[in-house]
Amino acid sequence: MWWIVAGLVAVIAGLPVLAWWRRRPMDKAARKDAPGRFAELGRGVTHYQWDGPLRGPVAVCVHGLTTPAYVWDALVGGLTRMGYRVLRYDLYGRGLSDRPAGAQDCDFFVTQLEDLLRDQEIDGGITLLGYSMGGAIATCYGARHPEMLDRLVLLAPAGLSYRPTRLAEVMRKLPAVGDWMMAVVGGWLMRRRLRADSATPSVVAEIYARQARETRYRGFPAAVLSSMRHCLNSDTAAQHKALAATDIPVLAIWGEADDVIGLEGLGRLAELNRKARQAEIPKAPHSMVYTHPPEVIGAMQEFLREV
Repeated sequence: MWWIVAGLVAVIAGLPVLAWWRRRPMDKAARKDAPGRFAELGRGVTHYQWDGPLRGPVAVCVHGLTTPAYVWDALVGGLTRMGYRVLRYDLYGRGLSDRPAGAQDCDFFVTQLEDLLRDQEIDGGITLLGYSMGGAIATCYGARHPEMLDRLVLLAPAGLSYRPTRLAEVMRKLPAVGDWMMAVVGGWLMRRRLRADSATPSVVAEIYARQARETRYRGFPAAVLSSMRHCLNSDTAAQHKALAATDIPVLAIWGEADDVIGLEGLGRLAELNRKARQAEIPKAPHSMVYTHPPEVIGAMQEFLREV
């Protein structure tokens, strides 16, 4: 009887290895048809892309937990029409960037952004945009480097509010069990959520299918879990207070129907930074950057065009 139990334990313990082996590596073959370019940064390769006029003011876009730089596709046109030169990139663990080890807290991602801006020889005057988890990263970067920012735009930003699903909360709080679950069934769970979300029309072509493909690459589920445990577990109140003490204009845009980042964040930001402007998009879900891009651009236009 003992050998049956031992066999079952071995199978269960080996499932994460099998799941990892079945996923594709992020290598030259995966990157061969990539748009944009690659930079060798401190923790590994980062995929990035420029759009817009060569001499325009620089806008840097930081994406969220699971959707890489292509999440900005529907907004880039609006930004470039306003004259911006737009830089977007894949956070470590996502898209075509490397999957370095380490706890993925806000400092982890702020360092990546610092390295990328240094590599691209950008020394200030940027408009920084952060979506979802990218909002927390952008907030932390801005608080650390206020001299680099001209404006800060936060779209459904994490750091003031976060509503994980019940299962995500289990994986986040239980180290060994959570790691096993994410490695073995995390990709399937994310794809199931995407199938449900796909009922909402998107302006970005095949956005849901592209996100589903992300789950089939090595390192992606582990990166998502690490970010949930660290970056998304951070409160950015102190950073917002630091920004309030500067002259940096801040705009936050929220989705009325957002079930991931709740509107309680709007109230908290109003208390932390009374100078911050805020807008709410009616009926917009968390995915508003690709489901409601005209409304998002409309909310940003006056703010970005001010001298």
